[in-house]
Amino acid sequence: MRLRNLVIFAAAAIAGVFVGSAAGPRPASAVSREIIDLQHDVSSLLQGQKDLATQMTQDHTVMKTLVEQSNDNVGKLNATMSAVQKSVQDVQANSGARLDTMSTQVQSLSDNLEEIKSRLGKLNQQLVDLQNTAQGIDSKISGGAPSSAPGGNATVTPNAAAGPSGPAPSADTLYSNGLRDITSGKYDLARSEFQDYLKYYGDTDLASNAQFYLGEIAFSQKQYDQAVAEYDKVLTNYPKSFKLAPAHLKKGFALIAVGQKQAGIKELREVIKRYPKTDEDQRARAKLKELGAPVPA
Repeated sequence: MRLRNLVIFAAAAIAGVFVGSAAGPRPASAVSREIIDLQHDVSSLLQGQKDLATQMTQDHTVMKTLVEQSNDNVGKLNATMSAVQKSVQDVQANSGARLDTMSTQVQSLSDNLEEIKSRLGKLNQQLVDLQNTAQGIDSKISGGAPSSAPGGNATVTPNAAAGPSGPAPSADTLYSNGLRDITSGKYDLARSEFQDYLKYYGDTDLASNAQFYLGEIAFSQKQYDQAVAEYDKVLTNYPKSFKLAPAHLKKGFALIAVGQKQAGIKELREVIKRYPKTDEDQRARAKLKELGAPVPA
């Protein structure tokens, strides 16, 4: 703007000189004075143009510096955001692993409670049997029952000929030990105990639980292919087990872990379809969202 005004001013001055000259003769001193003033104005105009060019150069340098600083700041911000994103992903991964471990422990504690209830029922039944036996003995004694058979042969009690039960531990012992060891992280020992339980007591009510925990042990040790096989045995061999929902869920997680994403997603959708409004349903939906897969309504 300043340069434009100076140019206009110079043009007007020159025009004035010519107009004055055309209007009539003027004294030489006056003309010389006007020429000197005009030269002075032109010099001022040129100096102003030079100053403007210098100022523009300085402004350009400052702008260039500011742009470079802004680019550096953006680069640093991008690096910081990438680091934050990686930290969030690491936290989510660790949280997922801890959640799986806690889920296994909660299920173990739940099964412990079920086992305790089962034992209490058995103890109550044994107490009733003992009471009935005691009443029967009292009745025989009060009725004068003979202590020996004719001919001097002693009477043989029903359990007199019973032999030892064998080397296998009891079902309760194997199962409770397996739950204790899987809860405390002794996976190899727990695997052996659950395998023995299935070997000796594979037709009991808790057999499907033992099979499910073999899958949980393999999953906890990141043996995902083995975990899929163990969960499949629950689904195939125990169609009425209450471990079907968690077996489907964890099978889906294991398939995703070994890279079979589509098969794992299919398994999770099966959980949502078969077991709505359950804890497994919620966990399956959360996993599908994490994978960016469509979640059934």
